[in-house]
Amino acid sequence: MSTVAVGLSHSPLIGKNDPPGDVLSRVAEAVGDARGFVREFDPELVVLYAPDHYNGFFYKEMPPFCLGTEALSVGDFGSQVGPLSVDTQAATYLAQGVLDRGIDLTVSARMVVDHGFVQPLEVLFGGIDQVPVVPIFVNGVATPLGPVSRIRALGTAIGEVAATLDRRVLFLGSGGLSHDPPVPVLEGASPRVANALIEGHSPTPEQRARGEERVVQAGRDYAAGSTAMIPINPAWDNALLDILEAGALRELDEWTVEAMGREGGGSGHEVRTWIAAFASLASSGDYRMRSRFYEAIPEWIAGFAVATATHG
Repeated sequence: MSTVAVGLSHSPLIGKNDPPGDVLSRVAEAVGDARGFVREFDPELVVLYAPDHYNGFFYKEMPPFCLGTEALSVGDFGSQVGPLSVDTQAATYLAQGVLDRGIDLTVSARMVVDHGFVQPLEVLFGGIDQVPVVPIFVNGVATPLGPVSRIRALGTAIGEVAATLDRRVLFLGSGGLSHDPPVPVLEGASPRVANALIEGHSPTPEQRARGEERVVQAGRDYAAGSTAMIPINPAWDNALLDILEAGALRELDEWTVEAMGREGGGSGHEVRTWIAAFASLASSGDYRMRSRFYEAIPEWIAGFAVATATHG
């Protein structure tokens, strides 16, 4: 058994509100390097940590994290629609092993996912059905949020159980770093919005299109400097990447929920997916970060990063 990790930011605005060509070229080079890294490793299983944006998980039941034994993509923002190629046997095995280690893991036999799960599979593998995957939702927007130590513990337990598989396993974290897009919040919401956040009624195609256009416009407004969103924070983003590169993951236990939101924005908690992925890799011993890329991209409302890591 061998393991590697990749952290890859996502954004629904890619291809819809792009930055200048030189920025796109740098992103393409970094993504191409990660794609080559994955191709060389040739994973037999991908453990994918990703958030949700109120497309699959709602306040009626909002777990801090959840493992899917099956998963279906809703196809938001033009992402691929349909079932992910979930390895149900491996997913069930990982879930039981994590529970045996004292982590209160929620399991979904019919997980619904959005672009946060789909984009990395499209980018690295060309689709959602190209490689066996175990999808793990990590809440990054819906308060209340638990301490980072529990996310690290989840990643560690997943890594320990995966180490008992005789397979090449890629731990993949999908999340923007600092970013504060217009994601609705339950506190203070109108009755209509609150009901949607709680019950999770699927929007009509027209409602989804209008909502997605609002996000695209927010990216344009942010890039033009006319927005009230919390700014992208390169210093905070690179502090996180420094910790991940050093393998000093226990330092993150001191990061508070409040400070992360203040420094990283309303969706900055998506970095929990990266923390889980690197904790999974670290469970098998010291690792080294092989590549690291970062760029603040206002057009995508994201501190955008790509990193690869391996043992030895």
